[in-house]
Amino acid sequence: MDAPFSKISVLGAGSWGTALALLLDRNGASVTVVGNDPSAVERIQASRENQPYLPGVRLPETLRFTTSIEEAADSDLVLLAPPSRALREVASRLSTVSLKPGAVLMSCTKGVERGSGLRMSQILAETLPEHPISVLSGPSHAEEVARKAPTAVVLGCPDADLGRRLQAVFSNATFRAYTSEDVVGIELGGALKNIFAIAAGICDGLKLGDNAKAALVTRSLAELVRLGSALGGRSETFQGLSGIGDLMVTCFSAHSRNRAVGERLASGEPLAQIVSSMRMVAEGVPTTYSAFDCARRLGVDTPIIDHIRLILDGQISPEKALLALLSREPRSE
Repeated sequence: MDAPFSKISVLGAGSWGTALALLLDRNGASVTVVGNDPSAVERIQASRENQPYLPGVRLPETLRFTTSIEEAADSDLVLLAPPSRALREVASRLSTVSLKPGAVLMSCTKGVERGSGLRMSQILAETLPEHPISVLSGPSHAEEVARKAPTAVVLGCPDADLGRRLQAVFSNATFRAYTSEDVVGIELGGALKNIFAIAAGICDGLKLGDNAKAALVTRSLAELVRLGSALGGRSETFQGLSGIGDLMVTCFSAHSRNRAVGERLASGEPLAQIVSSMRMVAEGVPTTYSAFDCARRLGVDTPIIDHIRLILDGQISPEKALLALLSREPRSE
């Protein structure tokens, strides 16, 4: 019988990494969070609060924080939760650590690498090919997970037995983990929805109303399915938690960083100013460029992604982009 995941490391001390570490600590695992900023880690250890990212959430003494990635060496399970732009670097650092044979890696980052078009799990497989790889995605704001709000996610793993073992580690009374073998679809749903959340935020910022936003989100799902399927995801996956579920929460939630970016763009604020003012990364910005490149390579029609890219590049105003989308040539749905 396979040994349980009793010792777990989380690479990334932001809101999502901390929330997942807290969840696993509550479930009885021995958890160590590896952060990148020594002064921030020292403050967390002293105050038992990750104040910049999860203010007001008490962190138990059993949850350890460190800057030493070497402490992941004896872990049974390693979660990676850095921004997508940093995942390759973190994975490269992890590859220098003598991990336990059979240690499982789990990507908890939602993004597509700019330039290569690689998903996060593909970067891990490329960098640490000897280890089993899984992914976690779904509608799961860190702020709510940390406060035990009811949440459902999906764990992607090509090995069904391993997926069930991981499911048991994460699940509790308020956090429900489903399993799927469609790693591709799960990752693409979690990454692409961030682009459409920017569009939804623009719709909110321009005060176009509920009808317009409902139409936009519906067409966003169609575009997500179209591109995601062309990239190898299963269409049924995009109808689940990592597709429509994540799309809804990111387009409508006050917690959504990407929706907030859209609102600020609609007010006329420059993208560079928005990005520089944010403590956390809005993944929809870099993913827009990755998705645009993928769509052009595959010949997939992506009008919403195309217009968001034009807005981010300052080539069209949010008002003109949204009106252009709404006034496209009529056709059958």
